[in-house]
Amino acid sequence: MATVGRRIVDWAAAFEDGAIIRAAFFGLLTATAVILYLDYSELTAREPLGIAPDLSPILPAFDPDAPAGKPGPEVTTPMEVLRRPLSVALVSGGVLQLTGTFDVGAADRVAAELAAHGEYVRSVALDSPGGAVAEALAIGQLIRDKGYTTSVAAGALCASSCPLVFAGGRERLATAASAIGVHQIYAAAPAGSAATQLQAAGNAMSDAQALTARISRYLAKMGVDEEVWLRALETPPDRLTYFSPDDLTRLKLATRLTR
Repeated sequence: MATVGRRIVDWAAAFEDGAIIRAAFFGLLTATAVILYLDYSELTAREPLGIAPDLSPILPAFDPDAPAGKPGPEVTTPMEVLRRPLSVALVSGGVLQLTGTFDVGAADRVAAELAAHGEYVRSVALDSPGGAVAEALAIGQLIRDKGYTTSVAAGALCASSCPLVFAGGRERLATAASAIGVHQIYAAAPAGSAATQLQAAGNAMSDAQALTARISRYLAKMGVDEEVWLRALETPPDRLTYFSPDDLTRLKLATRLTR
């Protein structure tokens, strides 16, 4: 027995101190990796990655009174009115007035109004902080198909996804006091584990890129300069880049400025 003990001592002594330290380090590293693997396996067994929530990128409606918002032209429409779901009203002069946020179903309401009274409509006036992108694109395409003029009056707001609707007009009228601006697509962080959030974030990034391509093609089809969307991509979602009167005509977002 003493001979066996002596052999172990002689074997250990044959190693340099550095070799022993390296061996201990790699042993600890291996043990840590095994523990992390077992913890991860247990986590994914309890909560598979496949249950990550749907996280859709959006262009949130913009509040010009938000602390992070850069001041732009004065908006005279009360925010409590702009925050309401989109109202669709045919007013004098054949103007279809769209006021409020593009909520889900807004495009259907616009289509229903045009189906009922479209022969009286000559133009579409906008006063909106934006909202659902799909609704805005559908309304803008409907306006283009009908050949209507779009307008944003002095003191009115057309922000976030609203310029997509504005772009749908065959003729697009604005004033030097029209508040027209854009910002980035946004996706809220989901609840859940880190693994769930990571997958949801990856899905949202993919969807955002697809949405960016869709919007770019739409604006090109409407004859609007691509820089309009580049301005959006450069602007954080809690801020707004307002277009100057020169920007509006130079980038072909507005075809004409009025008083």
